[in-house]
Amino acid sequence: MQTSTEIPEVAIGGQVKRTIAILGAGGDLTERLLLPGIAKVADASPDVELHIIGAARTPQTRDEWRDVVRQSLDDAGVSQRTIDSLVSRSEFVATDASSAEELRELLEACPSPPLLYVALPPVMGEKVAAALAELDLPDDLRIAIEKPFGESEESARALNEALAAVVPEDRLWRIDHFLGTPAAVELIRSREPIEASGVPVGDVGSTTKGTGDTRDAESRGRVEIIFEEGLGIEGRGAFYDDTGALRDMLQSHLMLMLALTAMEQPGEEPGALDDALADVLRATRVWDEHPVSARRARYAAGEVDGNRLPAYADEEDVDADRATETLAEVTLRVDTPRWRGVPFVLRSAKAIGEARQEIVLTPGDGAAPTRIPLRAPADDSSADPYARVIAGLLTGNTLLSVRGDVAEELWRIVAPVLEAWESEPGELPEYAAGTVGTDA
Repeated sequence: MQTSTEIPEVAIGGQVKRTIAILGAGGDLTERLLLPGIAKVADASPDVELHIIGAARTPQTRDEWRDVVRQSLDDAGVSQRTIDSLVSRSEFVATDASSAEELRELLEACPSPPLLYVALPPVMGEKVAAALAELDLPDDLRIAIEKPFGESEESARALNEALAAVVPEDRLWRIDHFLGTPAAVELIRSREPIEASGVPVGDVGSTTKGTGDTRDAESRGRVEIIFEEGLGIEGRGAFYDDTGALRDMLQSHLMLMLALTAMEQPGEEPGALDDALADVLRATRVWDEHPVSARRARYAAGEVDGNRLPAYADEEDVDADRATETLAEVTLRVDTPRWRGVPFVLRSAKAIGEARQEIVLTPGDGAAPTRIPLRAPADDSSADPYARVIAGLLTGNTLLSVRGDVAEELWRIVAPVLEAWESEPGELPEYAAGTVGTDA
């Protein structure tokens, strides 16, 4: 097993044999992201032999599942040889993920050491762990579970405890693919703390703490972590209406980018990166310790790049009365000597006319801001974040896995905002699709 200080590469050296059993194989994530990521690793790694077992409650025939795999891989940018190989080694096992007996049958169907990939809603995580706890599991079993990790700090802690009863931490991967993005990899690789302003470390004052006024703080610098896109919900109304922008993007993806940006230089020993992330997240909270600095909105009908979008409230599988946000913005403070008094603005939005996906560090001395793109060029398949994360899974490298205490802190930080929005929903502002979202 590789040490967790090495950043996984998409091309795996050495012979690897694994069966990836996907719980939730009928979901959009499997076809859109997971299967192409697996294929890119296989394509770059001639000595890797992968079998794929799709698992879901709704039965499929082998041929139906293989058609799903093939269609998913046709546009993945991999060789026909890789596609044919993976399709020929794909099977389907109808599985109730909460049934110990059916999970046992699924694991027994794996022709090589199993990697159980849990791509299910968060409520299912504990149920899967409880069912697995009833079984005599293989010593080489690895488990990956997709974000979100629980639905609150309390449920994330309960999930961590349930999973700890099944496998040790070094055989468990909490998957947030943003850790495999080029921006995250470069922040990890540099291992150097980023300066946000011209003020020397330790001299950033705390005069604005608790005031709710960011104006004086911004003279010391400002950090924006932005993920705005032109796409609407793309037919995923059932998922998105139960989630919203804050849970889908800020609580996980963008908060991890904040931690990577603001962390102090970690050591080289295994676990040091996780320690650095946990330290900075424990020092992070809503700017004024009350969610008045957060805002939300949803898109109304409009036009993006010549395409007409309906209002979010009119999208299929959306409950208009639920007031789910498609734009969320939160201002946070990081109470460490390096960053105290510097606002971190996290924002995510859909159906935006001028899309932005970047980290912007603005010095307080008026110098030009530093911009770190969050997405790789479209033609750079080697930078596919799912491929990089899956490579880590296959080689046993946990560097790009979210540690349990980090997952709990991510929920703790956003809890005041979620509680305020749920207890005092108020009127949800709207912005026209295709605008920059500032009219909400």
